[in-house]
Amino acid sequence: MTDKPVADLSFEEALKELEVVVGRLERGDVALDDSIKLYERGAQLKARCEAKLNEAQEKVDKITFAENGEPKGTQPLDAG
Repeated sequence: MTDKPVADLSFEEALKELEVVVGRLERGDVALDDSIKLYERGAQLKARCEAKLNEAQEKVDKITFAENGEPKGTQPLDAG
């Protein structure tokens, strides 16, 4: 685990750390206070992963296609 702010983590970093947190909590060998801290960090990591996935989905949704079905570019995310 890292002390790096969750907002600074890439999707991959957040997911990897979330897997570590879940593993530690599942083992059940962590003191109660530490478990609470782990759970809170895990909730933040989960939210970060969801946000990054949503961003990626929005980008994919904005890919435009030519009449022949081939991708031809993208449109701005705020283009509706």
